[in-house]
Amino acid sequence: MRQGDGVKPASKALLRLTPTPMSNTCAFLPLCHCALCHILLAHSHTNQEAFIMELGYFTMPLHPPGSDVSQTMEDDIEQLVVLDQLGYTEAWIGEHFTSVWENIPAPDLFIANALGKTKNIRLGTGVTCMPNHNPFMIAHRIAQLDQMAQGRFMWGVGSGGFVGDFTVFGFDPESGEHRGMARDSVETILKIWDDPKPGVYEHKFWRFEIPEPVEDVGLAFHMKPYQKPHPPIGVAGVSPKSETLYLAGERGWIPMSINLVPVHQLATHWESVSEGAERTGRTADRATWRIAREVYVAETTEQARTDMLEGVFARDFNQYFKPLLSHMGQLGLMKTDPDMPDEEVTPEYLLDNIWIVGSPDEVADSLRYIYEQVGGFGVLLAMGHEWQPKDKWTRSMTLLKEEVLPKLADLN
Repeated sequence: MRQGDGVKPASKALLRLTPTPMSNTCAFLPLCHCALCHILLAHSHTNQEAFIMELGYFTMPLHPPGSDVSQTMEDDIEQLVVLDQLGYTEAWIGEHFTSVWENIPAPDLFIANALGKTKNIRLGTGVTCMPNHNPFMIAHRIAQLDQMAQGRFMWGVGSGGFVGDFTVFGFDPESGEHRGMARDSVETILKIWDDPKPGVYEHKFWRFEIPEPVEDVGLAFHMKPYQKPHPPIGVAGVSPKSETLYLAGERGWIPMSINLVPVHQLATHWESVSEGAERTGRTADRATWRIAREVYVAETTEQARTDMLEGVFARDFNQYFKPLLSHMGQLGLMKTDPDMPDEEVTPEYLLDNIWIVGSPDEVADSLRYIYEQVGGFGVLLAMGHEWQPKDKWTRSMTLLKEEVLPKLADLN
């Protein structure tokens, strides 16, 4: 067993943080092209007051093959209802077409359902994979969803990363053409939301035409977002010194660090954001930075570790993530030492190095350690898994909000 850098006790020296604003203007959103399905996330912070770390949620979701799809969607909606009641601030819903485990191909429909059953939590696509869609259609669906959400929607977009989905929609991921298509699609959508000039919009992978308006009978392009100039957008990255996160800083969008990597890589993520921001004269704001992690809290650390070694964390890793990452040649993302053998990447290793599992005190110490190592961040995104057993998982999310978060109040 290798003891890595993922979970350590907090040091005595506490870092304090004074956020500074990032610009909220951008010509276009650069797209993430990491190995997994990528998340471009956003929620702008424009004030300079001290902030309290927020809690959010990101769910693929994850359900084993053979699950009842209708029931899993009801269960996932119920998770959001509970999180909303607890005061979690945001949740992101994945989009996948050919992953049996990640069984939501239309997060916008899921979000529309969830909006009517929640009151305050912000909901976002995580992500709209642009190579899978015609931009004219997505411009309308997202604008309508934003109108329905009335300020509670965030638009995550990406270039995709799931091999089967690339095959379905005719992209060769080795060529990188999906990245250019995605970038052009986002730019086109932002353009027609701002100024829907009539004419033909044509690309190698799509074509549409905005007709001349017929004002006396009300025929025209008309569906624009509720939030102006558009819903919040941002970017996510996974690799060390992520190019995507550099672009996030450069363009002034929100950076998110994915849940797969050890802490030492997270620090390089912020370096990329900061360097990108500096290039365009911006000041990167740590309050906007999301860090995603597997988190589970129980009354004691021993109980929490047992629950996850015998529960969904271990199951989902052993049956899905390890085979998937191995198939994609990406298991090294999780290694604290690049030379460690693949067989040493086990649930026990992840408990000690990446996952945050323990009592409220243990989890608070682990989060404090991450905060200090990276220099501060604004939102913790707890990763979504099946809540089995439901009572323990509900208790875990409650403890995270009501007992763990107050222990970190001095990090404001």
